[in-house]
Amino acid sequence: MSATSAPGAVSTAPAKKPGDTLPSAPKKARNPKRVLVYVLLSVGLLIMSAPFLWMAVSAFKTQTELTASPPVWIPTEWTLENFRELLDKLDLPLYFMNSVIVAVLVTVSNLVFCSMLGYALAKLNFAGRNKIFGLVLGALMVPGNLMLLPLFVLMSKLHLIDSYAGLVLPFAAGAFGVFLMRQFMQSIPDELLEAARMDGAGEWYIFWRIVMPLVKPALATLSIFTFLGSWNNFVWPLIATNDPDKYTLPVALATFATDPNKAGGSNGMLMAGSLLVVLPVVVLFIALQRHFTQGIATAGMK
Repeated sequence: MSATSAPGAVSTAPAKKPGDTLPSAPKKARNPKRVLVYVLLSVGLLIMSAPFLWMAVSAFKTQTELTASPPVWIPTEWTLENFRELLDKLDLPLYFMNSVIVAVLVTVSNLVFCSMLGYALAKLNFAGRNKIFGLVLGALMVPGNLMLLPLFVLMSKLHLIDSYAGLVLPFAAGAFGVFLMRQFMQSIPDELLEAARMDGAGEWYIFWRIVMPLVKPALATLSIFTFLGSWNNFVWPLIATNDPDKYTLPVALATFATDPNKAGGSNGMLMAGSLLVVLPVVVLFIALQRHFTQGIATAGMK
């Protein structure tokens, strides 16, 4: 019998002192492949973000630094003169508010209608459900530019040209939003909905009180995509508006840039205007990025 297992045996191992520390584990060698992946991703991030960084910094440069050769990356003197001149020559608050109204209405309508149709296609059994979903998939394959002429004719017949309704209604619901919400809602257990029905809950109650809180990541994802597409939409607002007071911010800025009497070749004002166009989208993404990444990661999982 060993000394350690015998009753009353005294251990001969040296006692640990309070100051003694455990031996450190050997450091894990860095994986060369992982380091290479990080380097490539960093280079790709720099290439993708370089135009945005240049635009953001150039908005605070003087005209001399903007036209300097070689280019000046960091301004020696930061100035807000470009923003002041832009506000003096362009009714920026009006166009900014037009863009906000259109983008918000389009986003809210997509969240409501796409969620409803996605829920119906995912959780309700009715005749022709698969055919309707096939039409949604077919609509995803149709280029958006092919729909501009029919939409313009339709809006003209309804007398909605030069109105907010004419800018919002053609994009109140989209095939991508329906597809995204349908795929995400399929991950909700059917047993949960059946239990609610057995307790006497109606479909509207189930949809608003049970399903919608569970699909917040998908709603955040759809919000970002829809708001981004509506905010940056240029072709349709240009076609559907003849009244300058109904211009959205991208259309107003493009019209301003092509008018030599207003822009006057000032790249600084154009950079400042472009920065103001991009900022709301960046703020929205930062606010919803956690839900956005979760929605992208879990969409379509069942």
